[in-house]
Amino acid sequence: CAAGKEPYMNRIVTMVLKNLAIVPGAWFKLCKYAKHTDDYPEIEKYRHIQYILKHAVTGGNVDLQVTGQENIPAEGGFMLYSNHQGMFDVLAIAATCDRPIGAVLKKELYNIPFLHQIALCTKSFSMDREDVRQSLTVIQNVTAEVKGGRSYLIFPEGTRSRKGNEMLEFHGGSFRCATKSGCPIVPIALVDCFKVLDQPGSKPVSVQVHYLKPITSEEYAGMKPAEVAVLVKARIQEKLDECLAEK
Repeated sequence: CAAGKEPYMNRIVTMVLKNLAIVPGAWFKLCKYAKHTDDYPEIEKYRHIQYILKHAVTGGNVDLQVTGQENIPAEGGFMLYSNHQGMFDVLAIAATCDRPIGAVLKKELYNIPFLHQIALCTKSFSMDREDVRQSLTVIQNVTAEVKGGRSYLIFPEGTRSRKGNEMLEFHGGSFRCATKSGCPIVPIALVDCFKVLDQPGSKPVSVQVHYLKPITSEEYAGMKPAEVAVLVKARIQEKLDECLAEK
């Protein structure tokens, strides 16, 4: 059935119905920002996105718990690397990271309405995992943006794990953005985020977003991207183990 193919629809409908009073105006404004993105300050567009996401979280019966926001660098470009559990992940991070960020999204997600408008407003990039040359170009573009002071989110697993709180292997190539720009790396541990849009139903659900202590360029100096991937995954796994032990 349709619900089996698109388990997220039940909760999205709930999110929309509980926010009917703001949906038309918020959607119109988001589309305006996306269509004329260069005409508006980045922080203005980003705050509007957060406004929408925070209403969606509340309307969708999601208890979004966050820790470690003090670990987000106050200035300069940085990279966020997170485990990838489901379609809600990027929304949970954007809702809780107060410094504007862009993201590297697989092309299938980039073209989904609403996510597409957010991507345009945040100067996010679409990556075709089947096209090596295009993927390298995206990495180069992100590196240049980070050197210029902007910040980006990447899911180094490359796709949703579909294993709940269990991670897949991290791809070393995604860490070239950090090693080439020499920026701080902020690992993110997501817990139970797959329960929001990757499982059917709209009953109340609690999820966690943990921003971990930044890994400085001095700490990963001389390491190959694959070695940095192992380091970041270990930090995230440690936090996952701690959170799951407390449940």
